[in-house]
Amino acid sequence: QVQLVESGGGLVQAGGSLRLSCAASGTIFSIDVMGWYRQAPGKQRDLVAIITPGGSTDYADSVKGRFTISRDNAKNTVYLQMNSLKPEDTAVYRCSSSRYGTYFWGKGTLVTVSS
Repeated sequence: QVQLVESGGGLVQAGGSLRLSCAASGTIFSIDVMGWYRQAPGKQRDLVAIITPGGSTDYADSVKGRFTISRDNAKNTVYLQMNSLKPEDTAVYRCSSSRYGTYFWGKGTLVTVSS
C-alpha cells in the first residue's frame, strides 16, 4: 500500500521560507512522478510543482522563481523549498505520487503565511 507522509508546514511571515518533505513508502519511488498540490480554503486544488523520475520539473506560474521541487530517490522523499512566501501561498499542501494515470495522495500539511 502506497503511503505518503508530508511534513514541514507551519506558520511563517511573508517573505520567509519553508521546506516541505514528503516521505513515500510502498511504491517504487524512483519511477513515480511526484507532485505537490495545494488547496486554500474555499478554493479548488491546484498543482504547485511536479518532478519526473528523470528530474524534469514544472511549476505553476504563481510559484516560478520562488519554489523548487526536488527528489532524493535513495530516501524515497520529495521536497518543496518555498522562498519569498506570500499570504496567498497559505493552503494545505499535499504530496502526490503517480504512475500510469494512477494517483496516490498524502493527507497534507498546512502552510500559513502571515502578512
